[in-house]
Amino acid sequence: MGQEMVDPADIRQDVERFSLRSSLLVPASAEQAFELFTGAMTEWWVTEYTWSGPGLLTELGMEPRAGGMLYEIGPYGFRNDWGRVLTWDPPRRLVFTWQIGADRVPVPDPAQASEVEVLFQPDPSGGTRAELEHRHFDRHGAAAEGYREALTAGWHELLSRYASLVTKRAAG
Repeated sequence: MGQEMVDPADIRQDVERFSLRSSLLVPASAEQAFELFTGAMTEWWVTEYTWSGPGLLTELGMEPRAGGMLYEIGPYGFRNDWGRVLTWDPPRRLVFTWQIGADRVPVPDPAQASEVEVLFQPDPSGGTRAELEHRHFDRHGAAAEGYREALTAGWHELLSRYASLVTKRAAG
Protein backbone atom coordinates (compact mmCIF):
# COMPACT_ATOMS: atom_id res chain seq x y z
CA MET A 1 0.00 0.00 0.00
CA GLY A 2 1.21 3.48 -0.65
CA GLN A 3 2.67 3.95 -4.13
CA GLU A 4 -0.32 6.07 -5.15
CA MET A 5 -0.57 7.76 -1.75
CA VAL A 6 -0.40 11.54 -1.86
CA ASP A 7 1.86 13.53 0.42
CA PRO A 8 0.21 13.85 3.86
CA ALA A 9 0.35 17.64 3.54
CA ASP A 10 -1.66 17.47 0.29
CA ILE A 11 -4.98 18.52 1.68
CA ARG A 12 -7.54 19.84 -0.77
CA GLN A 13 -9.87 22.51 0.53
CA ASP A 14 -12.96 24.09 -0.99
CA VAL A 15 -14.78 26.91 0.71
CA GLU A 16 -18.18 28.47 0.46
CA ARG A 17 -19.46 31.40 2.46
CA PHE A 18 -20.52 29.34 5.48
CA SER A 19 -18.79 25.98 4.95
CA LEU A 20 -15.41 24.40 4.40
CA ARG A 21 -14.61 21.05 2.83
CA SER A 22 -11.25 19.35 3.23
CA SER A 23 -10.11 16.08 1.70
CA LEU A 24 -6.97 13.99 2.14
CA LEU A 25 -5.75 10.49 1.46
CA VAL A 26 -4.15 8.61 4.34
CA PRO A 27 -2.23 5.29 4.23
CA ALA A 28 -4.53 3.30 6.50
CA SER A 29 -7.74 1.31 6.42
CA ALA A 30 -10.96 3.17 7.15
CA GLU A 31 -11.04 1.46 10.55
CA GLN A 32 -7.53 2.69 11.43
CA ALA A 33 -8.20 6.18 10.04
CA PHE A 34 -11.43 6.50 12.06
CA GLU A 35 -9.79 5.18 15.23
CA LEU A 36 -6.85 7.61 15.03
CA PHE A 37 -9.12 10.56 14.26
CA THR A 38 -11.44 9.84 17.19
CA GLY A 39 -9.22 8.03 19.68
CA ALA A 40 -5.85 9.76 19.38
CA MET A 41 -6.80 13.43 19.30
CA THR A 42 -4.26 14.34 21.96
CA GLU A 43 -1.53 13.12 19.59
CA TRP A 44 -2.50 15.24 16.57
CA TRP A 45 -4.50 18.23 17.81
CA VAL A 46 -2.62 21.55 18.06
CA THR A 47 -2.39 22.32 21.77
CA GLU A 48 -2.46 26.06 21.04
CA TYR A 49 -6.03 25.45 19.80
CA THR A 50 -7.14 24.38 23.29
CA TRP A 51 -8.16 26.38 26.36
CA SER A 52 -5.49 24.65 28.44
CA GLY A 53 -2.69 25.42 26.02
CA PRO A 54 0.74 23.85 25.55
CA GLY A 55 2.20 22.14 28.58
CA LEU A 56 -1.10 22.13 30.47
CA LEU A 57 -3.36 20.03 28.27
CA THR A 58 -3.78 16.55 29.73
CA GLU A 59 -6.21 14.99 27.28
CA LEU A 60 -8.45 15.66 24.31
CA GLY A 61 -11.14 13.11 23.78
CA MET A 62 -14.39 12.08 22.25
CA GLU A 63 -16.91 9.84 23.96
CA PRO A 64 -17.50 7.08 21.37
CA ARG A 65 -21.26 7.23 20.94
CA ALA A 66 -24.02 9.45 19.62
CA GLY A 67 -24.68 11.96 22.39
CA GLY A 68 -21.10 11.69 23.64
CA MET A 69 -19.05 14.79 24.32
CA LEU A 70 -15.88 16.16 22.75
CA TYR A 71 -13.83 17.42 25.64
CA GLU A 72 -10.53 18.69 26.89
CA ILE A 73 -8.99 17.99 30.25
CA GLY A 74 -6.48 20.51 31.47
CA PRO A 75 -4.69 21.51 34.64
CA TYR A 76 -6.05 20.25 37.97
CA GLY A 77 -8.53 17.99 36.17
CA PHE A 78 -10.42 20.94 34.64
CA ARG A 79 -12.77 19.61 31.95
CA ASN A 80 -14.26 21.69 29.18
CA ASP A 81 -16.80 20.16 26.80
CA TRP A 82 -16.66 21.79 23.36
CA GLY A 83 -18.87 19.63 21.19
CA ARG A 84 -21.36 16.79 21.09
CA VAL A 85 -21.30 13.69 18.89
CA LEU A 86 -24.40 13.66 16.68
CA THR A 87 -23.55 10.59 14.57
CA TRP A 88 -21.14 7.80 15.53
CA ASP A 89 -20.94 5.28 12.68
CA PRO A 90 -17.47 3.69 12.66
CA PRO A 91 -15.59 3.36 10.44
CA ARG A 92 -17.61 5.37 7.92
CA ARG A 93 -19.01 8.55 9.40
CA LEU A 94 -18.72 10.94 12.31
CA VAL A 95 -20.73 14.13 12.90
CA PHE A 96 -20.26 16.48 15.85
CA THR A 97 -21.18 19.99 16.92
CA TRP A 98 -18.49 22.68 17.13
CA GLN A 99 -19.53 24.60 20.22
CA ILE A 100 -16.65 27.07 20.22
CA GLY A 101 -17.42 30.62 19.18
CA ALA A 102 -15.30 32.85 16.96
CA ASP A 103 -14.15 34.57 20.16
CA ARG A 104 -13.08 31.15 21.56
CA VAL A 105 -15.88 31.27 24.13
CA PRO A 106 -17.92 28.08 24.63
CA VAL A 107 -21.29 28.07 22.85
CA PRO A 108 -23.70 26.16 25.13
CA ASP A 109 -26.64 26.26 22.69
CA PRO A 110 -26.10 23.66 19.92
CA ALA A 111 -28.50 25.63 17.69
CA GLN A 112 -25.82 28.36 17.61
CA ALA A 113 -22.96 25.96 16.93
CA SER A 114 -21.47 24.88 13.63
CA GLU A 115 -21.18 21.22 12.70
CA VAL A 116 -18.36 18.96 11.51
CA GLU A 117 -18.90 15.81 9.44
CA VAL A 118 -16.06 13.43 8.62
CA LEU A 119 -16.42 10.60 6.11
CA PHE A 120 -13.86 7.78 5.84
CA GLN A 121 -14.02 6.07 2.45
CA PRO A 122 -11.78 3.23 1.27
CA ASP A 123 -9.67 4.32 -1.70
CA PRO A 124 -8.53 2.06 -4.59
CA SER A 125 -4.91 2.85 -3.58
CA GLY A 126 -5.42 0.81 -0.41
CA GLY A 127 -5.67 3.85 1.83
CA THR A 128 -8.63 5.89 2.99
CA ARG A 129 -10.01 9.16 1.71
CA ALA A 130 -10.97 11.30 4.70
CA GLU A 131 -13.42 14.07 3.81
CA LEU A 132 -14.20 16.67 6.42
CA GLU A 133 -16.91 19.28 6.09
CA HIS A 134 -17.23 22.05 8.66
CA ARG A 135 -20.59 23.69 7.96
CA HIS A 136 -23.20 26.09 9.33
CA PHE A 137 -20.73 28.84 10.20
CA ASP A 138 -23.69 31.21 9.81
CA ARG A 139 -24.85 29.98 13.23
CA HIS A 140 -21.87 31.83 14.74
CA GLY A 141 -23.45 35.19 13.90
CA ALA A 142 -21.71 38.29 12.59
CA ALA A 143 -18.23 36.76 12.83
CA ALA A 144 -19.21 33.75 10.70
CA GLU A 145 -17.21 34.47 7.53
CA GLY A 146 -14.06 35.49 9.38
CA TYR A 147 -14.35 32.44 11.58
CA ARG A 148 -14.67 30.18 8.53
CA GLU A 149 -11.55 31.82 7.07
CA ALA A 150 -9.59 31.26 10.30
CA LEU A 151 -10.72 27.65 10.55
CA THR A 152 -9.80 26.99 6.92
CA ALA A 153 -6.18 27.49 7.98
CA GLY A 154 -6.83 25.80 11.31
CA TRP A 155 -8.26 22.63 9.79
CA HIS A 156 -5.40 22.50 7.28
CA GLU A 157 -2.92 22.44 10.16
CA LEU A 158 -4.96 19.92 12.15
CA LEU A 159 -5.43 17.57 9.20
CA SER A 160 -1.74 17.84 8.29
CA ARG A 161 -0.87 16.70 11.80
CA TYR A 162 -3.52 13.96 11.65
CA ALA A 163 -2.11 12.72 8.30
CA SER A 164 1.41 12.70 9.75
CA LEU A 165 0.25 10.59 12.69
CA VAL A 166 -1.56 8.12 10.41
CA THR A 167 1.51 7.88 8.15
CA LYS A 168 3.81 7.36 11.14
CA ARG A 169 1.59 4.60 12.54
CA ALA A 170 1.30 2.93 9.12
CA ALA A 171 5.10 2.84 8.85
CA GLY A 172 5.21 0.92 12.10
